[in-house]
Amino acid sequence: MMEPRPCILVVDDHPEIRNSVARYLKRNGMDVATAENAAEMDVQIESSTPDLIVLDVMMPGEDGLSACARLQETSTIPVLLLTALDTDADLLKGFETGADDYISKPFNPPELLARIRAILRRTQKPGSKDEIAGHKIGFGGVTYDVDARVIERADGRLEVLTSGEASLLCVLIENARVTVSRDDLLLKSTGRLPGPFDRTIDNQVSRLRKKIEPDVLRPRLIATVRNGGYVLSCDVEMLS
Repeated sequence: MMEPRPCILVVDDHPEIRNSVARYLKRNGMDVATAENAAEMDVQIESSTPDLIVLDVMMPGEDGLSACARLQETSTIPVLLLTALDTDADLLKGFETGADDYISKPFNPPELLARIRAILRRTQKPGSKDEIAGHKIGFGGVTYDVDARVIERADGRLEVLTSGEASLLCVLIENARVTVSRDDLLLKSTGRLPGPFDRTIDNQVSRLRKKIEPDVLRPRLIATVRNGGYVLSCDVEMLS
């Protein structure tokens, strides 16, 4: 039986980019819909829910960051940002809106395809390994429902993780009290190797800390190991 073709929604106000990306993804086994702005994106989502949205940041009207943040309030559709912004502050802002990954313009189409496939792999199977899928995990006063991607904090507040945050947390859970390098975290959570000056993991950890740490300025659950990487610095318990 043939695997269903993933449906990708490409949102970009530049027709050349929008159409060339659509053609490339179609040639590589994907169904593609397009939209030129956030309003058209909303119409497309109402008629058919895509498996992933490729979303341009710099668009007239509602920009991609605003549209991505709004999507996180009503859906779990993963988002890959197309951005001409490349400073750490700009990229962190993109992750804070709930984006799963980003790629800077101008980009290499094969790299875009690899990023899309990596996101689809981790969103189609909750968690980075089968052992914890379907379970609730306890650590440091936090309860994590792996399949629902919902954190119940020590203060009782609920936080929904993006697929990227969920994949990163699962890697940390599976390696509790063991330092994992930034490169290994990126490879295990996204399936790709880092590029030069890649700050993806640092940005993802910063965003994840905001959702699980009692005091984000003094993180105690996800600790930074100097010249080492990051570690989930508490014991993990399978609750159900």
